[in-house]
Amino acid sequence: MLFLGAGSVIHAMGSEQDIRKMGGLRKYMPVTHITFLLACLAISGIPPFSGFFSKDEILAAAYAKNPIYWVLGVTGAALTAFYMFRLYATTFLGNFRGTHEQEHYLHESPAAITFPLIVLAILSVIGGWVGIPAVMIPGANVFHHFLQPVLTTEVVSEMPHTTEWLLMGVSVAIATIAILWALGKFSKHPELGEPSGVGKFLANKWYIDELYDGLVVNPLNKFAGFLKNVVEKRGIDGIVNGVGRFVLYASRQVRLIQSGQVGGYILFMVLAMIVLMLIWINDGYIYTYLSKIF
Repeated sequence: MLFLGAGSVIHAMGSEQDIRKMGGLRKYMPVTHITFLLACLAISGIPPFSGFFSKDEILAAAYAKNPIYWVLGVTGAALTAFYMFRLYATTFLGNFRGTHEQEHYLHESPAAITFPLIVLAILSVIGGWVGIPAVMIPGANVFHHFLQPVLTTEVVSEMPHTTEWLLMGVSVAIATIAILWALGKFSKHPELGEPSGVGKFLANKWYIDELYDGLVVNPLNKFAGFLKNVVEKRGIDGIVNGVGRFVLYASRQVRLIQSGQVGGYILFMVLAMIVLMLIWINDGYIYTYLSKIF
């Protein structure tokens, strides 16, 4: 739903994809806005949306295995909530920052785009209830019981309900704080300038693309250039073109025999007859005849 929502925004913005030129889109795109908000709440793990139930199951299993895994999971969930609502606030809240032409063009997407968003929004609200944790309603996790025969035969370790409620409350509280922080920080004062320092490092995706270009793309391009300019042009093409030039040169030299003088033709004919006669006299073997001559 988030990907489709982003596509709906790009469609409304006339293919503009720079988030710094958006803002205030909720009044122009009410359906996309509300479905995108529901998707952000779901992926942030806020109850009672679907993401909350799946996140709770993952974090509970992580804590049962090792509390350090739980801390890492909660940290990742907090970061998810923060950057998703940074995206939401920068895109849909505040004032529009695009051009006048873009603002004039803004409109809600057609039904072919908004209908899938509505369907997925409904599922994000009610879909998680097929996996209600046992701590909330014992035996109500239909999804778990449905998949259990094909996923695992291990016995699921149970933890005290008090612990699970505490873990659940802490994770939701941390996600809520991250959401409120992002909304307060970016709804009125979005980051419009170029990032610097660590922000620049992260904005450039850890410079993975530049590293990949330096280690893989550029060496392959140079190797391909060597194959093209040296191996192909000077090697393969040189041999092929050399054969062609040799044939042309040989044909230019051989054609000189065709002088158009009848006397010359008769001379060559007589010489050829003499050669054939000599070959025949010397028992017909060219090799023998040539060996006697040389």
